Amino acid sequence: MKVYEGSIVTCDASGSVAKFLVEDKGRIVHVGNELPGVYNGAERLVLGSRALLPAFGDTHIHFMSYALFSAGLDVRAAATIAETQDTIRKFAESHRSGIVLGFGSSAYTVKEGRLISRAEIDAACPDRPVYIVKYDGHAAIANSAFLGLLDDSFKALRGWNPESGLLTQEAFFRATDFVSGKVSLPETLGNMLAAVDRLAGYGIGLVHSVTGVGFPGDMDVTLESLFAKGLRNPLQYRVFFQTMDVAKARKRKLPRIGGCFACALDGCYGSVDAALLEPYEAGAGLPAESAKGVLYFSDAKVRGFCVEANRAGLQIEMHAIGDAAFVQAVGAIEAALQDRPRADHRHTIIHACLPTKEGLETCARLGIHIALQPGFLQWDQEPLEYVEKVLGKRRTAAISPLRTMTDLGITLSGGSDAPCTVPNPIDGIWAACNHYVAKESLTIQEALNLYTRNAARICFDEGERGSLEAGKVADMVILSANPLATPKERLRELRAEGLLLAGRDYVAGQGRADVVLRGLLAGRKRRI
Repeated sequence: MKVYEGSIVTCDASGSVAKFLVEDKGRIVHVGNELPGVYNGAERLVLGSRALLPAFGDTHIHFMSYALFSAGLDVRAAATIAETQDTIRKFAESHRSGIVLGFGSSAYTVKEGRLISRAEIDAACPDRPVYIVKYDGHAAIANSAFLGLLDDSFKALRGWNPESGLLTQEAFFRATDFVSGKVSLPETLGNMLAAVDRLAGYGIGLVHSVTGVGFPGDMDVTLESLFAKGLRNPLQYRVFFQTMDVAKARKRKLPRIGGCFACALDGCYGSVDAALLEPYEAGAGLPAESAKGVLYFSDAKVRGFCVEANRAGLQIEMHAIGDAAFVQAVGAIEAALQDRPRADHRHTIIHACLPTKEGLETCARLGIHIALQPGFLQWDQEPLEYVEKVLGKRRTAAISPLRTMTDLGITLSGGSDAPCTVPNPIDGIWAACNHYVAKESLTIQEALNLYTRNAARICFDEGERGSLEAGKVADMVILSANPLATPKERLRELRAEGLLLAGRDYVAGQGRADVVLRGLLAGRKRRI
């Protein structure tokens, strides 16, 4: 039993702040401004200037990709093409095996204002395959040695550009599948365990991981499911299978389906292929046939998927960034609910960066949730100036209207889309409170809710976690200061100083040798 005294930010329905919280055997047994005498003899932690909150959730993370790229080459800090080349060269010299895998290339953070080319990567590393994924996770640049590893089937794929080395759309997804399959199992597990420790360092105790990127037999889904069950600590891990094949999710007895990749309805602004109702601005330089971006699937295909998944009782998630994709997603879910009404489905649209007014009203009416990423609003790799160039000021001002969504009663949750942005909930909370369209900002409590009570609710976890209330699991984070007493402009200065899961301090560094075996032995005892 332990008593916490100080600023207890409960994130309950009324946004209350208490003075005392008592944890016993992993559960919260008391929260209030007075401490009953029965607890006077318990161990006590006085928070002082710090604050206790529910553990954070990240409701959209590409966990396997985050784990893989975090262990690889990061070029986001390079200020010029030459610096990028030097970073590649040094990394290749110090890491002698396999493909050189990098992340973070952006045309907007280097002096030249463009992506590095195939020829420039060849000059930096001519003898090793190099594959550098763009900051937005929707394209990559490959060198000649890497392209030489790919078979002729790639030549027929949309987005295949061997001259520049830039791979987009179908070619990018297939090449990423190829790369992922080249990493050994021990190395993969080590990267995954290190990634969990990093997430815990940000105060995250709940992750919604989208997985399934084309491994033979969907082995990546199997591995991630066993990994989630085999973790020694009680970090909560919810697996979303990125497929439109409903039978695959049902076979694995998963209660949910969707994500990006095979469930991405469009691309993104960084690759100028997010699907729009009106053409991109002339400054985007697109040919007429792709002036509105790309819808990856027909309306019939998406509606058929949603109808089947909804009939099967699954929770659905789909990636939609542009307004045309958002309209398609909303329409498909609405059709599914008309076919078979469900009162508490919690179907979700991921990103919803450019929603329509009518679509948002439908989301509010039907209870469709939105898993958004506030970090996109303050993103060095994709600055506001670029977005305005390709979308124009009118549409840029309509991106992620958080206040409008909240006032309509739509449940919003926060995530990172890592590895695209750093999975630090504090960054997302700060961005949500400091929207570049000031009237669309959230209050600090509303922003906290994105990563606490709403993060739990969006995946049916609100009965156990998401707020600090008696009877719930004691999943908690200690912050360096009380966010409710911090000026919104300074929220980014906050730090997670400790994560407690079921009342116990998170301990980093668990071994990889038996994590899969523990997952096998756990069977269905642990929810994923």
